[in-house]
Amino acid sequence: MKASATHIARNASNSSALQRLARLGFAVNGLLHILIGSIAIAVAIGASSGSADQSGALAQLGSSPGGVFLLWIVVVGMFALGLWLLVSAFVIQGEPERKWSRRLANIAKAIVYFAIGATALIFARGGSSSSADSTQNASSSLLSSPGGVIVLFLGGVAVLGIAAYFIYKGAAQKFRSDLAVPSGSAGRTVIALGVVGYVAKGIALAVVGVLVGVAALTNDASKSTGLDGALKALAALPFGTIALILIGIGLIAYGLYCFVRARRARL
Repeated sequence: MKASATHIARNASNSSALQRLARLGFAVNGLLHILIGSIAIAVAIGASSGSADQSGALAQLGSSPGGVFLLWIVVVGMFALGLWLLVSAFVIQGEPERKWSRRLANIAKAIVYFAIGATALIFARGGSSSSADSTQNASSSLLSSPGGVIVLFLGGVAVLGIAAYFIYKGAAQKFRSDLAVPSGSAGRTVIALGVVGYVAKGIALAVVGVLVGVAALTNDASKSTGLDGALKALAALPFGTIALILIGIGLIAYGLYCFVRARRARL
């Protein structure tokens, strides 16, 4: 039974159709990060008060010409990428400890992409959603439940761990194994986009993790506002405007890197 399930998962992960759709997922993920980065820069310079997160990016996408069509492409791409990561998790080979760590990482990423796809589906069907409100509501529910403070605090620590991984992956150029890096100046550009993008996303996630931890320690769910709240919290700090602009540029760089990965990813 186990061998049969593994065989099915391997066939699914090697499916050319699913792989093409997964590449589409990388591309739409890049588009969303470019939009989030652009919103962050607009917020920093006072040109916008929009949400600098997935919900804000999807709302902006939906309001553009052909927006509904683009939203459905996001839905398909995100669900396909999540599905590919999920089935790929069960065919990973290697030493048991490393195999299981990579498997859990793939499953976690799949859940994130499924969640983004579900949010995009809401917008595609004419609805709306707020990532910040959802984060606050989830935090409020945890804080009102037994042991919820500890769970929320550990959640903040987990986000900080993911942030550290992103920063490390960018600074150490570990992302190079994810794609076939082109040679010459094109390759150097891709590497630069990856380094800047991963580090910037890691810093943004680190602020999210800190805010989740603060919400737990102060028993105040309003402190936990997701990516939008984290980026806007940066703007309130000394030199925060400059920091937010740099983070925005970094998120755009990550988005451009995702476009390259859509083309050259090792699947």
